Amino acid sequence: MSLSHLDIAKFLPHRPPFLMVDHVLSIDDEHVSTSFTIKPDCIFNENGVFNEAGLVENAAQTCSSIVGKSFFNEDDIEGKGTKLIGFISAIKKVSIKSCPKVGNKIVTSATLKSRFDTDEYSICTINCIITLEHIELLSCELNLVIQELK
Repeated sequence: MSLSHLDIAKFLPHRPPFLMVDHVLSIDDEHVSTSFTIKPDCIFNENGVFNEAGLVENAAQTCSSIVGKSFFNEDDIEGKGTKLIGFISAIKKVSIKSCPKVGNKIVTSATLKSRFDTDEYSICTINCIITLEHIELLSCELNLVIQELK
C-alpha cells in the first residue's frame, strides 16, 4: 500500500496546532518512520528553534502509530473505523543532542520493544530516534498507553 496519500491526522487523536507528524514514510507491526517539517507557527518553537518538548511530542506521536495501527482494519485507509486516545505513561530514557530550526524537516524512526494487550488498552515500550539530515537529534525509550474510544 502506498502511504503517500495517507492523512495521518485521521489516525492520530491530535489536531493542529498539536499535530507533530506530517507524513508516514513506512510502517509495519514493529517499526514506523515519519517526517515533520517545522512550521513557523508551531507551538513548540522558541526563537526560531523547535524545542525539546516538541521533539518528545513528535517521538510520542510517531511511536503511537505502531500500536495504533493494529486498532484499524487494513482496508480502512481513511481512519473512519476507530477513534483512539493515547498518552505517554513513562519516559524511560531520553537523550537530546540538538534542536532543529524552523523550516527543517526531521525524520523520526521508532521500533517496538515490547507490547502488552488487554481488552481495554495496549501498553507498549518503544525505542525512537529523531534525525535531521541523518544526524541524531534525539533518542529515547517511551512507554505508551493506547486505548480505543467506544
